[in-house]
Amino acid sequence: MAFWWPLLVLGFAFALCRFLLMLIPPNVPSIDVDASDVLDDGKTKENSFIYIPSRGRTLEKVQCYEPATMKYLGFCPALRPDEVREHVAQARKAQKIWARSSFKQRRQFLRILLKYIIEHQELICEISSRDTGKTMVDASLGEIMTTCEKITWLLSEGERWLKPEYRSTGRSMLHKTAKVEFHPLGVIGAIVSWNYPFHNIFNPMLAAVFSGNGVVIKVSEHASWSGCFYLRIIQAALAAVGAPENLVDVITGFAETGEALVSSVDKIIFVGSPDVGKMIMRNASDTLIPVTLELGGKDAFIVCEDVDVPHVAQIAVRAALQSSGQNCAGAERFYVHQDIYSKFVAEVVRIVKSVTAGPPLSGKYDMGAICMQEHSEKLQNLVNEALDKGAEFAGRGSFGNLGEDAVDQFFPPTVLVNVNHSMQLMQEEAFGPILPIMKFSSDEEVVKLANDSRYGLGCAVFSGSQRRAKAIASQIHCGMAAINDFASTYMCQSLPFGGVKDSGFGRFAGIEGLRACCLVKSVVEDRWWPFIKTKIPKPIQYPVADNGFEFQESLVEALYGLNVWDRLRALVHVLKMLTEQNTPSNSTKRKND
Repeated sequence: MAFWWPLLVLGFAFALCRFLLMLIPPNVPSIDVDASDVLDDGKTKENSFIYIPSRGRTLEKVQCYEPATMKYLGFCPALRPDEVREHVAQARKAQKIWARSSFKQRRQFLRILLKYIIEHQELICEISSRDTGKTMVDASLGEIMTTCEKITWLLSEGERWLKPEYRSTGRSMLHKTAKVEFHPLGVIGAIVSWNYPFHNIFNPMLAAVFSGNGVVIKVSEHASWSGCFYLRIIQAALAAVGAPENLVDVITGFAETGEALVSSVDKIIFVGSPDVGKMIMRNASDTLIPVTLELGGKDAFIVCEDVDVPHVAQIAVRAALQSSGQNCAGAERFYVHQDIYSKFVAEVVRIVKSVTAGPPLSGKYDMGAICMQEHSEKLQNLVNEALDKGAEFAGRGSFGNLGEDAVDQFFPPTVLVNVNHSMQLMQEEAFGPILPIMKFSSDEEVVKLANDSRYGLGCAVFSGSQRRAKAIASQIHCGMAAINDFASTYMCQSLPFGGVKDSGFGRFAGIEGLRACCLVKSVVEDRWWPFIKTKIPKPIQYPVADNGFEFQESLVEALYGLNVWDRLRALVHVLKMLTEQNTPSNSTKRKND
């Protein structure tokens, strides 16, 4: 006890000091970001007219509007290829300076961002809501919490995973040290989707900047207005830590803008559809840059018969209706055990019927608008095709007070039963607030159903037996699995995010996503330099001795033989050959022969 007592006291004192240090607030400066031109004061303005989509695309401008009201927001420039290349060139110059920045400086940048986000949650969510039609709660969950979690993880662990990592050297290199170094790639390009405009900008930006890169992000033409404001936040935080200008940029435009970005950067991250992802790969092959693709999903939500039905039903509805179903990792296929099918459907319908969709900033609505024009029509076509093949309505939510100009931008939350895999609704990514619920009778059957999809992003499995849920999830061919929860994998920012099959490949987020922004370099050096150096053994020096191959045979057996006695015998033979001096005449004789 006399020995352990001082250690216990020291341990307690250390823990107490750490706790007291946590109580001292960090010195994080505030930044001022001009938001006067994006605030909606509720008054009618001359430029607040209803947006009427033009026939054909105006290539010079990206027109912006509120999906929930069709109110005009303004326009952003559609950059030409030469303008894109200039933006990348400016980022490249800045990156060469930023690559030499310290982790202390990078962490301060993250803290400034985190402070601003926490203090301006309502502003950030309102701008996202106006640009995409989502509710404030949906914006908080998908924009604020996910981004804060990523920043917090990078602050806590980011430097650790970017420091050199030492590896084992193996038997033949015991006199060496081996390590992996992580260097910035240069300028990362990202082409991101519209469904979470704040997080989809910050997600690649945070990893790229913290790992020493510059980044140029092309935002969707369906959410460009908010992206231009979110860039101001980043620029203000970078300026506060003395970072070079143009290190981070957000560009707007259409397909040709994205194509120019792919051809100009050192790596491309794309979030979008499989068809466009294939085009990205083809373009990236011209410069042979690494590509990360996140191409959507058709995630299975599996409910076994031994669950708490009311509890899981609430999670199921959130999984389907979050951001009006416009969620890459949203639940799109529901498989429920036949023993509780009727009970589960009834509970889900009860919840869905209580959901009201409407303009999120005009009243208290549970669900917002559909962002893209004409997408509601696509959702209705999927429903109609399922109904024609035998599906049935189980229940729908309701609409609130919609403006007549924005009626087509809303789709009611919908529950369908008696669905099967012959229906497009169970095969295509719907990206909308639809819950198609199908029965299953055994674990083997539901695994087969879940894997019957060209997508493989994620899944959620619910069971009263955690072992059973894990067993089912382990057999589903996808990149992520949540056990008795939904999308919890993304809130664990130490984990990689990505899928297989048509959901894409590569990972962002987590250790893998952070290191994917790096040039991964293997380095080997002498362990006891300059006392022990690498020297080519005499038998295999040029000109190679007669017993050169015999030496190699013995060396291989001495290093890798399975029997210790054989290895010792081979080692003795190696040492014997090393001590023997090969005369030039012997080498000459061998060559003459």
